[in-house]
Amino acid sequence: MFAVLADAVTKAETFVNVFIALYGLVILVYIITSWLRLPYSLTLNRIQRFLYDVCEPYLRLFRRVLPATGGIDLSPMLGLIALGVIDRLLIWILEHFH
Repeated sequence: MFAVLADAVTKAETFVNVFIALYGLVILVYIITSWLRLPYSLTLNRIQRFLYDVCEPYLRLFRRVLPATGGIDLSPMLGLIALGVIDRLLIWILEHFH
């Protein structure tokens, strides 16, 4: 019984790590594509729209909290830091089930 619970906790930890790492990577790609002036292409437009739809709701949470800093948007940096904190917190909680 405990082996099954330990295996489930390990799989949950792996899922949390992979999900947060992948979401952080998506945010980084979104940041890079927002800096670059890409030529118009239907495929690139769809990719940029997907990145916008996935990242913008999360980053908007931090834009509400941060004061306006002119042309510099610090919300992605704060969002990535928050993802790291959430990752460590969830792993710490899941470790207590081992």
